[in-house]
Amino acid sequence: MLFSSSVFLFVFLPVVLAVYYGPLRFWRGAQNVWLLVASLFFYAWGEPWFVLVMIGSILVNWTFALLVDRLRERRAAARAVLTVMLVCNLSVLFVFKYLMFTLSAVNRLFGASLAVPTILLPIGISFFTFQAVSYVIDVYRGDGAVQKNPLNVGLYIAFFPQLIAGPIVRYETVAEQIKNRRETFSDFSAGVCRFIVGLSKKVLLSNNLALCADAAFAAGSGELSTAMAWLGAAAYTLQIYFDFSGYSDMAIGLGKMFGFHFLENFDYPYISKSVSEFWRRWHISLGTYFRDYVYFPLGGSRVKSRGRLVFNLFVVWSLTGLWHGAAWTFVLWGLYYFALITLEKLTGLDRLLAKSRVLGHVSTLLAVVFGWVLFRAPGVRAAGEYVLAMLGLAGGPAVDATAILWLSESAWCLVLGILLSAPLARWLSERTARSRLAAIGYPIAMTAMFLIAVSYLVKGVYNPFIYFNF
Repeated sequence: MLFSSSVFLFVFLPVVLAVYYGPLRFWRGAQNVWLLVASLFFYAWGEPWFVLVMIGSILVNWTFALLVDRLRERRAAARAVLTVMLVCNLSVLFVFKYLMFTLSAVNRLFGASLAVPTILLPIGISFFTFQAVSYVIDVYRGDGAVQKNPLNVGLYIAFFPQLIAGPIVRYETVAEQIKNRRETFSDFSAGVCRFIVGLSKKVLLSNNLALCADAAFAAGSGELSTAMAWLGAAAYTLQIYFDFSGYSDMAIGLGKMFGFHFLENFDYPYISKSVSEFWRRWHISLGTYFRDYVYFPLGGSRVKSRGRLVFNLFVVWSLTGLWHGAAWTFVLWGLYYFALITLEKLTGLDRLLAKSRVLGHVSTLLAVVFGWVLFRAPGVRAAGEYVLAMLGLAGGPAVDATAILWLSESAWCLVLGILLSAPLARWLSERTARSRLAAIGYPIAMTAMFLIAVSYLVKGVYNPFIYFNF
């Protein structure tokens, strides 16, 4: 079930809110159970059988956390349980997400003839697996109290706002909120507005930008003009930002409606002046997850050896690439950022670029755009051909009628997307927060955005979510 769907907006969400704030208003335990049941139904809507995988994950990791908590004074035994927990969770993730890719790679590289089964990927398995692992590790570290009630663990792992595309909510962030959160009208209204902003990003910008990006990436290398290649890359750069940040906005807004406060997942990444800064602003929950659960335990940047620092970065960025998908394009995309960030850290280039706003911003944006081409392309060869087209080396014309047509069709999306990728709205909000005009205009603007977005949904426009694949 998509957040940007009529069944979610006009059936599922109103029913969940009505029961939560109606007969269950003053009964926290029943509210939590209701949210868990609703979340499992939400997940089972698309493929009912996959909900059994999630329930299994909930029960298994609830058990692991109890064991870790009981063995807290016996550190060796607790670490052994933690190791088994990691093996179990990562094995399930490997089978569903990476087994087919691994077997195919072995067959191709070594000329083997291993049977490659067809395994459907449960939506959002990377997100809820990482959250399950976070729960047990945080209990082990003492960063959150163990939940004796498996239903509370289930609510943390399966809560529908952030279930299938994040942000990755770490257990220590919401451990206290599961039992002791406080719902307020101001939070609820702020959550509604945040949801509308995210819905508008997704439906009005990302979906329309996707049409241009898809047209460019679907063209053959010989048919693609240099102008169309750059136009498609720019459209996808904006599409993926408004797609994913829009989903995160909706998730954060929905959480607030029920009294949960999730951490921010994006902070205007396209204004960054270095690649390192870009990754501090993009998909913040994934970056901090790998930092705290992989990079720091390996020694982080405090290691004395440069070789060890490079190794630590290699591990983190290889995992970052693989996390996004079982394909060579994602592997190379992760290694691409490993190379860029390693260069910045070893040479101090990031600090140098930070001193030159124009040079830092332009070079970072170019690096990100070329990275998105590799991320979006259906294969490594296709990505290489697309880059050649961008550089005018693929044999296509510099400009063609297709590029002019798509530019005229997408101009408003591109211009609006570029403006909203910068913190102009935040700047304007800070300066008009107390004005009478803002007090009147803001709710009118929110209502108008919602109605326009819904009108697009009713017309049945193109409406995928990129990060559902991960």
